[in-house]
Amino acid sequence: MMDYQVVTRERHGLKHWLNASSYTFAAGDALCPLVAQEFPKAMLALPIGFMAEGEYFVPVAVQGLTPGQNLLVAPDGRWLSTYIPAPYRSYPFRMATTEQDEQVLCIDEASGLIADNAGKPFFSEDGTPAKSVLEILDFFQQMDANRQFTLGICAVLQQHGLIQPWPIMVQGEQGEQKVEGLFRIDEAALNALAAEALLEVRNSGALTAAYCQLLSMQHLPTLGTLAQAHAEAEKARQVQASLSRSDELNLGFLNESGTFSFGNLS
Repeated sequence: MMDYQVVTRERHGLKHWLNASSYTFAAGDALCPLVAQEFPKAMLALPIGFMAEGEYFVPVAVQGLTPGQNLLVAPDGRWLSTYIPAPYRSYPFRMATTEQDEQVLCIDEASGLIADNAGKPFFSEDGTPAKSVLEILDFFQQMDANRQFTLGICAVLQQHGLIQPWPIMVQGEQGEQKVEGLFRIDEAALNALAAEALLEVRNSGALTAAYCQLLSMQHLPTLGTLAQAHAEAEKARQVQASLSRSDELNLGFLNESGTFSFGNLS
């Protein structure tokens, strides 16, 4: 379980932090929020979709076909794609909003990535934030600025009726099941836009995002292949665990009265 705490001189002044070498912390994320700045690279590696948040839509990286499973994280924690979404690249940090509506930098103290000596310091000797922490803050500021731009893009797409439900069927042990809650670009509606509307979509930056989403859907079969690989790996693990248990000698019978006697050996 994650334990995010605000980074302060009192709490972390003499501490250091390490970069994550495993992505097991993201193993339960079937979806991950994206910003428009990520689309050109993300579309080359994984499916991009939209999900509804209230009356609005936000873009997401589609990483799994069932809730609670990220198919892009291997059992040993490796990331199985050529693109890593921004929220994972900033781990173990994240931004949080205080009751005073202020943004503060937090770190997951349950991550195992805080050390006394190894890694990068949180603060310099003069008590100011270290360069690496300032770089993290700048990264979050860039993402926040682009998030606002992304929300504007999604609003334009929604305004012109270009977002529609994405029907995805998954073949599982119980037969075919429908993946609910994902949306995609309506390509037919996009192609039918009047010139004036198309110009508005293009000038807002939404046209590039729309094409990126459409092109990214080619990676959906890869998730199906990964789902099968994960299932086979889990079966192999269970078989190995079963074999390990059966290989253990049950010596309980040695305690049965009258079976063996180890007394008077001298």
